[in-house]
Amino acid sequence: MGAGRREAVGGRRTRPAAPLTDRLPPPASRLPALARLESLGLRGVKLGLSAIGGVCERLGRPERKFPSALVGGTNGKGSTAATLSAIAGAHGLRCGLYTSPHLLEVTERVRLEERDVSREELDDALARVFDAAGSAPEIPVTYFEAVTAAAFVLFAARPVELAILEVGLGGRLDATNVAPAILSVVTSIGLDHTEDLGETLPEIAREKAGIFRRGRPALARASDPEALEVLSRSAMEAGALWHDAGREISVEVARAGVEGTRFAVATPERSIELDTPLPGEHQAWNSALAVRAAELLGPTVLRPASAKLAAGVRSVRWPGRLESFRTAGRTILLDGCHNTEGAEALAGFLRDAGLAGRCRLVFGAMADKDVEGIAARLFPLAASVTLVTAPSPRAASASELARRVPRAPGGATVGGNVSGALSALLGRAESAPIIVAGSLYLVGEARSWVLAALAPEGTR
Repeated sequence: MGAGRREAVGGRRTRPAAPLTDRLPPPASRLPALARLESLGLRGVKLGLSAIGGVCERLGRPERKFPSALVGGTNGKGSTAATLSAIAGAHGLRCGLYTSPHLLEVTERVRLEERDVSREELDDALARVFDAAGSAPEIPVTYFEAVTAAAFVLFAARPVELAILEVGLGGRLDATNVAPAILSVVTSIGLDHTEDLGETLPEIAREKAGIFRRGRPALARASDPEALEVLSRSAMEAGALWHDAGREISVEVARAGVEGTRFAVATPERSIELDTPLPGEHQAWNSALAVRAAELLGPTVLRPASAKLAAGVRSVRWPGRLESFRTAGRTILLDGCHNTEGAEALAGFLRDAGLAGRCRLVFGAMADKDVEGIAARLFPLAASVTLVTAPSPRAASASELARRVPRAPGGATVGGNVSGALSALLGRAESAPIIVAGSLYLVGEARSWVLAALAPEGTR
């Protein structure tokens, strides 16, 4: 799609995206707490519960004023949490959902009844958090701790009947772990964040198992036997009610395409056929985990009905994870596969959907990720690869990626940013699908560009 070219797509016109500065939200000066939040980005990651615990104590322990479910894991935790939230909503519950990171706006991290909170709502909650943290003696908080506490404040004020909290990093020392969860879920165990969580799968499993609670269900899935054994043993040590998802759930995928996934699930309580708009066999498993989690919440919170389970799974909204767009006669898929396990899931989808060898891959990643391992799984399946720099100080530059990744069979081009790469690829006279994959920061930038390109006249 050339610089001045427009093309009708599905009754609408597409066009080049506006500069990013034209699409930014209103000035943060009108929302001082949000402005202060952005200044916390330099504090980075700080594992531990003392700060979040201290702030919550000063706030009157909002995290204890609603039942909550913790969803952790290396991959799949966000999709599972979002699906469980959609299921709860389909059953009529006032539900809160807390996830991270966001793609475009920090407000995406906090949903109330499937609606992203407004910037004003989040600013008000953050102001309360910063007031509490700033009282003497001051409690320094990170970006993640501040937003986590703000989510607790918003959920308590509603009040929600169930809050679903996606664990940020690990489990045992993650800020979300101050919540007294009535259910804990671990979706997978893989090698990621090894500098914080451990060098081996069993070590990482031990950290993830830190979200298990005495007398409460602990539902977990792990393909590695040693990691699964650690999860099981940790549940027993914590006094949790252990549920091995691999034994309790079976999944049979009937169809996995760009438009979504159809599959059958069998649990100890039901057999059901389901459709999710999330593409890929791995999303069938994530949905199945959400279904089983709903069954384990208990009758005082949720009494699952098969029709409402199906409606919830069908209505889930989880952007940036094999999210599909159609523009200029081309399919664009966005997937934040930021580690090798995620790359393997994307590779499996490309094979299953018949896209292997046909797609144009735009790839960017953080410098501290296993870019070699991710590239080894994805590059052989691409017709060509464009390496770009993700919009983050932690990102590997396109030239650094070119030095680190294996040679792509179809060749690799060192590009600038994702918007330039997409413009160039859409300008080609071909129908090859385009895959933007790697960092969620990259996916967020690509999503912003695509949404602006699809926007009708006069909406920007």
